[in-house]
Amino acid sequence: MNFINTLKDIWKIEELKEKLLLTLGLIAVYRFMAAVPLPGIDPTQLSALKDSTDGGLLGLLNAFTGGAFARASVMALGIMPYISASIVVQLMGIAVPYLQKLQKDGESGRKKITQITRWLTIAITLFQAPTYIGVIQNQMGLPQEAFLVTGATFWISSIILLSAGTIFAMWLGERITDKGVGNGISLLITVGIIANFPAAFIQELVSKQTAGAGGIMMILIELIVWFVVILLTVLLVTAVRKVAVQYARRTAVTNIKDVDGARQYIPLKLNAAGVMPIIFAQAIMFLPIALGQKYPAFNSLTDMNGLWYNVIFALLIIVFSYFYTAITIPTNKMAEDLKRSNGFVPGYKPGEETANYLDSVLSKITLPGSIFLAALSILPAIIVKFGVTQNWAMFYGGTSLIIMVGVAIDTIQQINSYLLNSRYDGLMKTGNSNRKSLK
Repeated sequence: MNFINTLKDIWKIEELKEKLLLTLGLIAVYRFMAAVPLPGIDPTQLSALKDSTDGGLLGLLNAFTGGAFARASVMALGIMPYISASIVVQLMGIAVPYLQKLQKDGESGRKKITQITRWLTIAITLFQAPTYIGVIQNQMGLPQEAFLVTGATFWISSIILLSAGTIFAMWLGERITDKGVGNGISLLITVGIIANFPAAFIQELVSKQTAGAGGIMMILIELIVWFVVILLTVLLVTAVRKVAVQYARRTAVTNIKDVDGARQYIPLKLNAAGVMPIIFAQAIMFLPIALGQKYPAFNSLTDMNGLWYNVIFALLIIVFSYFYTAITIPTNKMAEDLKRSNGFVPGYKPGEETANYLDSVLSKITLPGSIFLAALSILPAIIVKFGVTQNWAMFYGGTSLIIMVGVAIDTIQQINSYLLNSRYDGLMKTGNSNRKSLK
């Protein structure tokens, strides 16, 4: 009943209602475009392509595009080139002085970085589009009848349409961020992942109806385990370590939170790197797979559900968690901001000593966070060993689940802020971010 009342309250806030309707409309457009196949391809002949993307890295790409990858859609590349460009620009910001300067220039610098990311997205798309066409033509086992048009005409038109599809997806994401409920790019990825949920669940349900598979009882057990995994993922995404801060005078500082109007703290997230360590690790895991395909002695590395593949995968996630946290959480800048604002961490001198302390705390909490993230990432491979289908196992962990949980929490918090500002009860009990503090 409270949930229904909250929905009514949302509808009463004109600005929030318009943002939600706009967001839903743009998402509907994105999903419609994902179902439009490339001209020159017979969509009824794509069963081999769908079979090839049932699992593995191609399965993950297909999930991120909401099945568009397996449909040879104009949105087959989805938003992934933009994600790749964003990662490259972020990493280049460590070494390129020009980008470092832009990062310090505030809003104007942010706009220039966004423009650079857009152009880099186009460049990456122009590389990935012909690669995708070459793969589906030569390596996916599609019959020749699937291609109604061949030659330069097909290649040129497909490259243009795939590039336009990615640019359009990027534009939709930015519109949702600016005019909708926010987190546009992440929301499009989440919607793509959720689009695969009904088919994956039905496939699992059908598989459990065979003799000796467990039937409905096994499905109920799997759902209970799934809800437990979701709860643990919520803890991973929301958990923070509060570092107490005191001020010689009251002021407002970026990244500093006010508690009850008096006590203040710096919230250091348990998993500050988000899903980026998984994405980096998955990119690196192409190398062991290639090694296993070339040398029979390393065949065990080609099995994504195998022991050695997942051991290496987990170790890479832990390493990249430390790496990405180190380059994205500026403890030195946080310490300098505190010092300029007459703030200090009790027991530590402002400046370098405070920065070293923050770095030490971050390193300590990153270890359990990275181990938790690694365990969650290899959980689908473990679940598969218990007879769960590959597509359904994908929702038990890894990038997909973390993205879904993170985006859901951020979206709820955005809606909450509108409700609370309008003096309505929030979607969450207290109306706060409900972040868990690590004691």
